[in-house]
Amino acid sequence: MDFALTEEQRAVQATFHEFAAREIRPHAQSLDEDPRFPRDIFRRAGELGFFGMRYPEPHGSGLDVVTYVLAVEEIAWGSLSVAAVCTMQSLMGTYFLHRCAPDDVRDRLFPAAMRGDKIGAIAMTEPGAGSDLFAMQSFAREDRGRFLVTGNKTWITSAPVADFFTVFARTGKDTLGAFLIERGAPGLAVGKSIEKSGVRGSLTSEVFFEDTPATCVLGDPTKGTSYLREILAEVRVMTAALSLGVARAAFEEARAFASARTQFGKPIRTFQSVGEHLAEMATDLEAARQFTRWAAWRSDQKIPNATEASMAKLFASEAAARTCDRAARVMASHGFSSDSPVQRLLRDVRFVLIGGGTSEILRLNIAKEL
Repeated sequence: MDFALTEEQRAVQATFHEFAAREIRPHAQSLDEDPRFPRDIFRRAGELGFFGMRYPEPHGSGLDVVTYVLAVEEIAWGSLSVAAVCTMQSLMGTYFLHRCAPDDVRDRLFPAAMRGDKIGAIAMTEPGAGSDLFAMQSFAREDRGRFLVTGNKTWITSAPVADFFTVFARTGKDTLGAFLIERGAPGLAVGKSIEKSGVRGSLTSEVFFEDTPATCVLGDPTKGTSYLREILAEVRVMTAALSLGVARAAFEEARAFASARTQFGKPIRTFQSVGEHLAEMATDLEAARQFTRWAAWRSDQKIPNATEASMAKLFASEAAARTCDRAARVMASHGFSSDSPVQRLLRDVRFVLIGGGTSEILRLNIAKEL
């Protein structure tokens, strides 16, 4: 497959690189030191059309997955915290609203979400249910023509600021449904933010529901798992692109440092051991980039892609973790300093090892397909 980018794809890539360089990177360190939702940057991403890239007109631009992952990589290069909240909005937080909501609900919420004026979140994970969806204890019951949801969700990205939630809950012994619940609904409580070691500008918290009335059921209340499968491969390809962004940022820091730092009268990049680190980083980065674009291309071609998306996410996230570690080794004590971006990247990169499926669950899934 020839991965030469089209003129349009290069233009989108350049637009989001400039956005990341000018409007995201300057705030990356302060978002880590003083965790807060990056609302101004978030709205700016909406103005640039990021949230609507994967949705059709009139509220989106209907661009392909390859173009989307190019933009994701650039935002993650700027800040993984910002990329986490923006990708949540552009995909998981709004997909089911667009795909399954009644017209009146969609028309009221979706355009505002595409502008960044309303924030969406998805609520699946529970204290006892992560990869095992059918360990979920939240349930939804029908009462006089509406659904009431009861349960406890945790690790919900953007929950402290979300205006609406896509909530997955049991509707039967072996069935899950998806329900739209808006902030302010009776019985809805958002817990305090969870303190994290990385992606600290992406606010995360528990959410509690107690007979909380859903605004609407999203599609068939027994087909939640099939709806999830529709989007899962793209979520994993997107997470691979997040991995690329943070890895590239770490590599660039290490390469610049190795060229500027001198010992024994010459730049340390000329030392064999440092050069080997840089070579491994560059190789991992290029392999992850090609793997990610290949999986994205398969999605665009409507080729079955579940296993390949898992492989891309697994390889890219593990490569990103290796790259951030190598960058810290190249920079030694300078990479350990709180003034260095690398120490933040080293903490942030743990996020991509978890989001979209842990490496362990992905290996299990890939092995089953073998």
